[in-house]
Amino acid sequence: MTMNPSAALLDDLLTATGQTTAVREEVRVWSMSGVERVTFPDGTTAIFKYAKKPFDSEDQALRLARTLGVPVPQVHTSAVLDGWLGMLMEDLGPSVREADDLDGVAAAVALHGTRTAPPLPVLDQERLRTLPARALEHLERLRKADRWQDADDVEDALDRIAQAAEVRSAGAMMAPFGWVHSEFHPTSLHIGKRGWRLLDFARAFTGPGLLDLASWHGTIAPPDPARLRVFLEQYVAAGGTPDVLVPRGGLTAENWALGWHRMWAVEWFMEQSIRWINDPATDPAYIKAVRRHLTDVLHILEI
Repeated sequence: MTMNPSAALLDDLLTATGQTTAVREEVRVWSMSGVERVTFPDGTTAIFKYAKKPFDSEDQALRLARTLGVPVPQVHTSAVLDGWLGMLMEDLGPSVREADDLDGVAAAVALHGTRTAPPLPVLDQERLRTLPARALEHLERLRKADRWQDADDVEDALDRIAQAAEVRSAGAMMAPFGWVHSEFHPTSLHIGKRGWRLLDFARAFTGPGLLDLASWHGTIAPPDPARLRVFLEQYVAAGGTPDVLVPRGGLTAENWALGWHRMWAVEWFMEQSIRWINDPATDPAYIKAVRRHLTDVLHILEI
């Protein structure tokens, strides 16, 4: 496994900002990315974030969001080395409290009201419709590598969803369609002394804003359409488009959102399993998550 080049990246970033040295302190680190607080000799601090493909264009998304008026942390400087992105960003300091649902709708309304920008990948109806087929392709590659051998139930579920996807994906382009944060959780919203900032734009894209709203409450608990409906109504009350409540794909807006968000997550988990992480030791955990999500998708999309 290649070592992450964070030390070399940090050196490049320090040189670019005219600093010579900094003390590193881990905030959160995992196999594909890390967040650290760095302290310079004069006592000032910055956030050092590094990440490998496919998370290596977050600096572009953050700069773009900032240019378009979305409250995000400022990127001081960024560099790429051996397929890893490194960024030095503004240190927002400690949060004063955790984000609640009203903070979430305010942030979503601000983001979804931003005009879309060409560099972001696009998830339109056609792309949404093909998610189950793409997941089946990942499964085929996993099996060719002698992995996921006892996952016939996963294949069956994906086949059923693929057959229903034409009908169920209808309405994907209805408003709100535009910036999607895609990691939209309370932990991605920093509430500090000087207001809020939206973090973690590594996988932002252009697509149905309902996917953000469906992700806010997380995917650990079973999908809760009634809870999401309240959230959608709060979104409208906060100035979001009333179209967010309009049924699509033969389903209520909340069921459509919860079902497709989980299908989007399944395709991502499977791609990660074969392509980005590619470690057979992680297979049991991934298979378990995929099974759970697919059960939810079949139920909530009424397939």
